[in-house]
Amino acid sequence: MQRFTRFGSSVALCAAVVMPLVGAPASPAAASPGNGPAAIVSMGDSFISGEAGRWNGNSDSSWRSRRGTDRAYRSTWWGGWYYNKNAVYPGTVGNGCHRSDVAPILSNSIPVANKINLACSGAETENIIDQSYKGEAPQAAQLAAVAQSNDVEMIVLSIGGNDLGFSDIIVACALQFSTSPSATPNYCEDDQQPLVDAAMPAAMAGVSTSIDAIRATMSAQGYTAADYRFVLVSYPSPIPRGDEIRYRESGYSRLTDGGCPFWDNDATWARDGLVPQISDNLRAVATAQGVEFLDYSDAFQGNENCSDQAVRSPRRGGPNGATAEWTRWIGSGLLQGDLEESAHPNAYGQQALGTCLSLLWAQPAGGQHACANTPNQGPASMVLTPG
Repeated sequence: MQRFTRFGSSVALCAAVVMPLVGAPASPAAASPGNGPAAIVSMGDSFISGEAGRWNGNSDSSWRSRRGTDRAYRSTWWGGWYYNKNAVYPGTVGNGCHRSDVAPILSNSIPVANKINLACSGAETENIIDQSYKGEAPQAAQLAAVAQSNDVEMIVLSIGGNDLGFSDIIVACALQFSTSPSATPNYCEDDQQPLVDAAMPAAMAGVSTSIDAIRATMSAQGYTAADYRFVLVSYPSPIPRGDEIRYRESGYSRLTDGGCPFWDNDATWARDGLVPQISDNLRAVATAQGVEFLDYSDAFQGNENCSDQAVRSPRRGGPNGATAEWTRWIGSGLLQGDLEESAHPNAYGQQALGTCLSLLWAQPAGGQHACANTPNQGPASMVLTPG
């Protein structure tokens, strides 16, 4: 969702990239519903673009491969080493859209010729509808070319979090943890909840208008609503409840070691209040618009950053997707990685969300579903349920 990546400027604390399956044939000059290479498309913000896909879990090491967690690490035949971010975010390092090679639209097992990622880290609803962003045309406009050259069978949309100022909420909570003592904690919930409530109607109106813009684009290319599946997704919680954090609330270990600088009260509010509230409102939009809804609220349970059920990468053996953290910690951007990657699904998390899309694809079109994690079982062991 970045702006969750415009995060970077707030904390001191392209043409669209089209990524076909390996070996997929080139698309013809023109296609139509039911004619041409089958494709699925993701649109929206950083939670679906692939921000933080550079990381296989988290490691406290700042050296070289960071205990196997840094997927951009490359060694040379003469014993040197370097980081190649473009291998993880192909073609989108420069503009910051950060479409990763393991984004959910790519890491699923849906059997189509082309898997196309139009999402861009930091996008708001206006960037779907009619506003250019990071040097790229509005995503609805980009979709027109995709629909012309492919038989689009599913569109997956993640949007709205940046309109709500989600990154600002994280910044506020982190700062209030960092600047108040445990004896008299300064909670952010009482400050932020009214702001969320006030921003929610306009944000959800923007989501609804985004759906209208996407449908209008598809209609202009000859598609009817029955020709493709339209899925609106919610957001997974990047952090656990307060009593599930493995670092003590007192002291600064949550800030300096864990990268989860939140008071127990605020972490529980975010996990059980804010994330479900956003999900419920997105669900209401999906219902009103007649599109499918996929609830990711519980997708990372037990594998969130700082969860007492997850572990950091060990010194030997490398990371394990079953037990690793699936979200990037809130970092400074000084020792490893980029600040804008903070609090986003990492490579394991993105693969888990991709598994959810595979499970949804296997279901009849229509309706609402939730996708949840099976702790300590890995990204391939997600469970899809109705509702």
